[in-house]
Order: sequence, then structure tokens, then C-alpha cells
Amino acid sequence: MLARKEHVPARIARGELEGKMKVRIWRKLHKEEAARFDLAYALMEKHPNLPLAEAFGCVQSGMPIEEFLLRRARVKKKEEVKVARTAVSGEAIDGFIGTFIAEKEALALVLAERTLLDAIVEAQPVSFMLDKAGRLEKLQVVTLAKKAVWEKWLSQLEREPKLAQKPMQVARQPARRPVSDPRPFVEHLNKPVKLVLRNGLTLTFPLRAVGPFDLLCGPSDDEIFFVPLHAVVEWSPAGS
Repeated sequence: MLARKEHVPARIARGELEGKMKVRIWRKLHKEEAARFDLAYALMEKHPNLPLAEAFGCVQSGMPIEEFLLRRARVKKKEEVKVARTAVSGEAIDGFIGTFIAEKEALALVLAERTLLDAIVEAQPVSFMLDKAGRLEKLQVVTLAKKAVWEKWLSQLEREPKLAQKPMQVARQPARRPVSDPRPFVEHLNKPVKLVLRNGLTLTFPLRAVGPFDLLCGPSDDEIFFVPLHAVVEWSPAGS
């Protein structure tokens, strides 16, 4: 109670109780730090759920409280995304793309506003090298499938009209994307899910595999769509 009442660090308050430096003397010797504690506690009174460490950090940063909390939330989300990506194996996704490369499979690579018919010759960390078109940044890919699978299902797939007319842009920072954590998908493996993609394309198929950055879904083992998490605007279990 003393630390909060006097607006001083807990160690100083304890020190006074133990017969060491008195709070009023500490406040005289450390006027600037004491003033910061006063401001921090004033913030805590206005924002009851704000911990002292964050209130003090806000005071030190000089930012408005709203801006400080938004920045902290982004940092936290960024850290959570890193942890999430290490929690899911990428083996199934890598094997899927690796088979396409080995067999030089004719693919349909669906982008926001067009579709490329090409083959992947190499998968790099942030891009695909295509046989004809050369380097393609993975962020541009909305979905991809075998050319024959895409042609079969194209006319049957739903589209969200607003997104079809104006596709959503992909944020460079994963933490700012609508979907960046693969873990919630794991419990839906082999169950139907509905994926709304950023160009309005809507896939409603059983979920076949989940990786750190991508999903596989499709009506059967021979008809599979590759979907990067960055392309998903919203999703739900099918029928919900």
C-alpha cells in the first residue's frame, strides 16, 4: 500500500519499512524518477487494467497511451506469430510442393487478379522460381493447384463479390494479417473448412494438411489446393 500511496518503487517503500532511506528523502533526491512514477500511477488510475511496468514504459516513451498500447499489442502479436510457426511442422507442405517440382507438374497459380499456367522449378524461402515466368513472390499467390484440378473446379467455386472486385492487399508484417497463426487449423484436419481468400475465391473442402505458413485442402487426395495463410481473409468450419 505504501508504494502505491507514495508513488515510489516497491524497493524504496520496503526500505523505509526496514529502517533504511525514507520515501520523502528518496523523492527529494530523485525528483525526475519520482515524477515519472507519479505520472505512471496517474495513468493506472485512468486505465485500471494497465500494469505498472507498462504504465512506466509509456511515461518513459513519451507516447500517448493509445499509441503505446497499440504498439505493444503489435509487438506481442509478432512474438506470438513466431512461436505459432514453430509449433507446426512444414513437412507435409514441403513434400507437396516438392512433388510438383520433381514431376514438373503443370500448375495453375492463382494471383489476386490473374492466373499463371506454369511449373515450379524451385521453392525458395519467399518466392517460387517458375519455368516460364521466373521469380514469383509467394505473397502474390492466393492459391495453386494442378492445372487439371483448377480447370475442373473453377466454375464450381464461390466468390465473395466485394473481394472479387477489389482484392485485399497483403500486409508485409504477418502480425497485421487477418490469419497468421496455423495452430487453430490443426484440430480441423480431415474436416471440411470454408476459406475465404483475399481475391474473393471461396474454398469449402476438407482440410488435408497444416504447415507453418500454408494449408492444403481439397475434395480428395488427388485434388488438392495449396493455400498460403497470408491469402486467407476469414475462415470457419464448413457449415458454421
